[in-house]
Amino acid sequence: MDQSPEYRKKILLIYYSLSSQTNNLVLALSNGLEKANITVVRERLVPVEQVRFPIGTISGTIRLMIATFFRKRFAIEPIDQRCFDDYDLIILAGPTWSYNPSGPVLALFDRDGRRLFNGRLVLPLISCRGYWRVHWWGLKNLLVKCGARVVNVMVFSHPSPEPWRTIGVFLKLAGAVPEKKPWLAGRYGKYGHSRKQLKEAGRFGKLIGTELARGGKNLHHLNFDTEIAQS
Repeated sequence: MDQSPEYRKKILLIYYSLSSQTNNLVLALSNGLEKANITVVRERLVPVEQVRFPIGTISGTIRLMIATFFRKRFAIEPIDQRCFDDYDLIILAGPTWSYNPSGPVLALFDRDGRRLFNGRLVLPLISCRGYWRVHWWGLKNLLVKCGARVVNVMVFSHPSPEPWRTIGVFLKLAGAVPEKKPWLAGRYGKYGHSRKQLKEAGRFGKLIGTELARGGKNLHHLNFDTEIAQS
C-alpha cells in the first residue's frame, strides 16, 4: 500500500549536466525512486553564462580542459529555496571535468555548501569518462568540510574502452561526430551512457528508496559498484 504524501521519504536530487548524460542518469534514478514511493525534488544547476556543448573547436576544448583541471568555477544562478528544506537524503550529481567536479558544482559549494549540506546525508552520483577517483576524493572532502555525512557513491563511466573513450569524448566536445569516423568504427560505440546503464540507474533508485523506507541505516552497504555502471 502506498504511503500518504506526508509520510513518504523525501529526497533532494541536485545536479549539473552539460551534455545531458548526467540528466539522463538523474531521470532514470528519479523514476526508480518514485517507483519505491519516494518523493523526489529535482534542482538543476544553471550557469550564469551558459557553457556551450559541444564546444565546437579543438582549441576551445583544450582551453576548457586546462581551466577545469585547475578547478575553475562557473557561477550559477540562485537555487530554489526549497533546496534548503529538510530531506531524508540529498543526491548530488554531476560530471567529471578534467579529474574534478564540474565548475558549476564547485561554485555551489563556494556559495551554498555549508547551508545546503551541513548535517545532511549525502549520496554523490558521478558521470564520467572513466577517471573518477580524483573527482570522488575531492568531492568527498568538500562535503565533509561542509559538515555532510557521505553515505556512499554511485559512479557511471562511459562504456567504450580506452583509449578510444578518451578520443571519442574529446572529438565530441570539439564538435565532431566520433561515431562516424571510419578509423573509430568498432572501437567507439557511442558518446555517453548506454541504455543498460540508465536501466541500472533506475534499479539503484529502487534500492535507495527501499532502504530509506526501512530507516536508511544501511545506505553505505548498498552495492553500486557493478559491472554495468562502470563498464
